[in-house]
Amino acid sequence: MQQGSIFVVVAPSGAGKTTLVRGLLAADCDIKLSVSYTTRAPRDGETDGLDYHFVTREQFQEMVGRGEFLESAEVYGNYYGTSQPWLADQIAAGRDILLEIDWQGARQVRQLFREAVGIFIMPPSRVELEGRLRGRGKDSEEVIAKRLAAVCDDISHVDEFDYVVVNDDIDTAIGDLLAIVRSQRLKLAQQAARHHILFAELKGGSL
Repeated sequence: MQQGSIFVVVAPSGAGKTTLVRGLLAADCDIKLSVSYTTRAPRDGETDGLDYHFVTREQFQEMVGRGEFLESAEVYGNYYGTSQPWLADQIAAGRDILLEIDWQGARQVRQLFREAVGIFIMPPSRVELEGRLRGRGKDSEEVIAKRLAAVCDDISHVDEFDYVVVNDDIDTAIGDLLAIVRSQRLKLAQQAARHHILFAELKGGSL
């Protein structure tokens, strides 16, 4: 059976990652989002099990102790993690999975799944990035300052990724993400598994 692919999307805060991911998922029904576990409080409009699995710090640490996370990291004082059993089941079933995580988690994922496709989302400028952070009106000045201070560190890891998408225009950036996903599906290994009967027939000369 053809195994699914893992797409890891990473970006500094305010680069528009969540908007682009939602656009990709809406445009391609064959890729599924991995819902992370987190200890942070839900924001207005977020739904448990849809946006995140919201758990307490105690619950999160218990899951870490049981080895349930493929990757986990502390970001801005909160913990985030990806369920390893769920991901393994999805990939084995041939489903393409998208992970929306940070660079620390991406590094952990690619240590175990070296074939995972890494995608880094870049903002068009620092000025635009700061405007987006302030414009969403969700964070305090202290949190915004911390996120801006972390931008340079986040972007310093861009060379660990396979693709870079600059989010200057939303529609163009979503199109770029779609192109990356489709190109992965057209690789020889994926096509040979998907069309194994055709490959066997044509290689055997039974035209």
